[in-house]
Amino acid sequence: MWAERLTIESKPKTVSEQFNVLFLYHFTSSLPVSVTDGETGNKRPTMAGTSRGSTRSRASKSSAENAPILSPLNPKLRKDKTRNNSLIRIFNVNLKFLLGFGIISFVIALFFIYPIVNPMEKPQKPRVITPLPAPKLTDLPMFQGEHRESLYWGTYRPQVYFGVRARTPQSLVAGLMWIGVKDGRYFMRHVCQDSDELKQYGWTSHNGRDYGHQVLTEQTMSLTTSFLKSKGHGSGYGGDWAVRIGAQSNESIPDDEMLNTAHLFFYMADEGGKSFNLGRGVLDIHDDSVLASGSRSDTGDWQLHLLSEARKFGHLLLSDSSDDSPSILVFQISARIPFRADIVFLSGTSTRDSRVEERLSRLTGISLTSLLSEKQKEFDDKFKKCFSLSDELGLESESVGKVALGNMLGGIGYFFGQSKIWLPSTSTLNAGDNSVLYWPAELYTAVPSRPFFPRGFLWDEGFHQLLIWRWDIYISLDIIGHWLDLMNIDGWIPRELILGAEALSKVPEEFVLQHPTNGNPPTLFLALRDVISSLKKEKFAAAEASDISVFLDRAFVRLEAWFKWFNTTQSGKELGSYYWHGRDAATIRELNPKTLSSGLDDYPRASHPNEDERHVDLRCWMHLAANSMRSIAELLKMDKDVEKEYGFTAKMLSDFELLNKMHLDSANGAYCDYGNHTEKVQLTWKILETGSNYPRRELVREVLEKPVLQLVPHLGYVSLFPFILRLIPPDSWILDRQLDLISNRSILWTDYGLRSLSKTSSMYMKRNTEHDAPYWRGPIWIPLNYLIVSSLHHYSQEPGPHRERAKTIYTDLRSNLIRNIVGNYQRTGYLWEQYDQKRGKGKGARLFTGWTATVLLIMAEAYHEV
Repeated sequence: MWAERLTIESKPKTVSEQFNVLFLYHFTSSLPVSVTDGETGNKRPTMAGTSRGSTRSRASKSSAENAPILSPLNPKLRKDKTRNNSLIRIFNVNLKFLLGFGIISFVIALFFIYPIVNPMEKPQKPRVITPLPAPKLTDLPMFQGEHRESLYWGTYRPQVYFGVRARTPQSLVAGLMWIGVKDGRYFMRHVCQDSDELKQYGWTSHNGRDYGHQVLTEQTMSLTTSFLKSKGHGSGYGGDWAVRIGAQSNESIPDDEMLNTAHLFFYMADEGGKSFNLGRGVLDIHDDSVLASGSRSDTGDWQLHLLSEARKFGHLLLSDSSDDSPSILVFQISARIPFRADIVFLSGTSTRDSRVEERLSRLTGISLTSLLSEKQKEFDDKFKKCFSLSDELGLESESVGKVALGNMLGGIGYFFGQSKIWLPSTSTLNAGDNSVLYWPAELYTAVPSRPFFPRGFLWDEGFHQLLIWRWDIYISLDIIGHWLDLMNIDGWIPRELILGAEALSKVPEEFVLQHPTNGNPPTLFLALRDVISSLKKEKFAAAEASDISVFLDRAFVRLEAWFKWFNTTQSGKELGSYYWHGRDAATIRELNPKTLSSGLDDYPRASHPNEDERHVDLRCWMHLAANSMRSIAELLKMDKDVEKEYGFTAKMLSDFELLNKMHLDSANGAYCDYGNHTEKVQLTWKILETGSNYPRRELVREVLEKPVLQLVPHLGYVSLFPFILRLIPPDSWILDRQLDLISNRSILWTDYGLRSLSKTSSMYMKRNTEHDAPYWRGPIWIPLNYLIVSSLHHYSQEPGPHRERAKTIYTDLRSNLIRNIVGNYQRTGYLWEQYDQKRGKGKGARLFTGWTATVLLIMAEAYHEV
């Protein structure tokens, strides 16, 4: 349940280190010397062999201090033939020092010689876990001070139905559990999971900073949770926060205590293990509202208060007991429905002028009701200003738009931990293991889905930021900065960030390991491109514009490293060609080897992966990245050579003739991948020997025809990427053929949106393995539909022979998407991961308000402006 404290085992000493430590201890143990540890500031005994630099500096210092004694005897004494006792004593003393110096010199020499003789004894730190040596974006002044404090507390635990924590590695964490009733049985609710079968849950509004309202609908009961932060006079760092929990009956239910009683459990825990103090009135909450108190270095002394009309009632009561010095406390509220409870966290309660009673009064009762109403009105007003939905869409669409935004902002989480990274088998760092831990890092990010994917996904995040930057540019830049700060020295960013115990609890073991050879679409450039465009058109306030420029200036070195990583590791054999690395060329169980790094998973590529492949979607992503880099260089008035370099690359990747030569299937005007391919593949049941006494029946791939290098004849989202990135001239005949592909019901068009793969494809709705249902082989995905709708809108504004047709298709597709998503939400209470291409029904993960929330941008007609 709790986020565990992350510990890193110290590395065992190498043979050379052990030898030198033991050897020097024998000679120097009678000479206690201490130095200050550079990391801890503590005094520790000095021992050679711990690092080259420290040994070298200590040797130099020792020589300088003893120079008068260890130097040759005074020349005057050498000329003197007299040998008196004093001279003998001096000579004897010098012999002792010379002997000691010789031994020390021998040890030092051995220390330097040993690694040369045994160079493989001490492995070097792998590059893959070495951070990029550049200033961190999250250290910029704009993310410090008031900004950092204003975002300190938040609903940053998206994987639970309601949870609060701070943006710090070892935080106080709070959360809500309750008992639901289904079929006459009790069930505990806490972690978001589909098996709970809630009729509906999610944030109906959330501003990402200090306010949110959520509805959670059980079979017989509805809960509401409202969250509000306040920075009042006397508050400690991060201010105070309040949670209002309300319980209502869903319908007329019989007078049954089981159905008319709610059992809630609010808990508080300290990830650092610090103990709490129980309040005096815990056993009778009418006498004293203090539930618990404690102290932290960040917030100072704090108190947790509960004000409610509810008293303990009914069965299922927790025992009124507590261990000494607890670091986790759970408080039960059992009461007849309906009821309401206000829980308040107050920081800085020990100061003379803390005004505890005044602040508590402000965050409870009628005063809290008034504050929540004000915040809701602010949210509604800002929503209208940022997205300006037309009246023709109606109140239902506006309501779904607010849910999409609220869940996106309410789903932002804070995570801390270490990613598990794959290492080549030749590495000697971890003998017998093929993984190593990334450096400890924090991540502030939106998440795709609270019940299924409550963690950071790189390629999803670019779509998330298309919404968030339009709502709050500083939150957006903060999130982008956190992602870019996770870049290693090679310019690689893990495609999935699983940081901390709570995040790990939601991930199957086989998906934890991240491969540094594999990338993910650089969709953050989608958001940056839009921000740059709006900046050039002076759509930001002066202070915002200045901060954006400062951010881009510091981000440039990281964006450049990211671009160069793609441009070198994912390049193809021919100039201007690219292919996604990481496909399994040896698989016998996949109908078509997946391309997880592309983000499109099982979308069909060449049947036999090799280095001859060319992937049209990656080529277009690279054009987006190069063109964005050129725009940043131009905006910041950087060295002309830098701007020209990226401009040249962008121009080469937009070369229409070269693009068509590499990827165009002129017979149907579609763009295709190129690779070693055959259509004659199928999955067949076979009996396989497994090395045991029991052969196993498995579904394996059977190739019936030798593959040849050719264009891969699968039409779908990938075929439209040059259209999506607007690389097709508006007067080209190919644009007309692209519009044919989009509008043809036998290919991509449905009444609910564009399907991901053409009905004419041999892979259409085919399973990829016995257990892998079709994913990107037919179902409708909203983020790609958003990109296509955006380009249709662009071409509907461009002069040319296809302008009116593009406008008609744009209007119809936009209408279909909005109508289907709004209709699904009204029927099911959720936004979905994908939608069925036959009936439009929501599919996959529900409460998928990650990139599905881009439907709000479609409603608002908020697209990239050239």
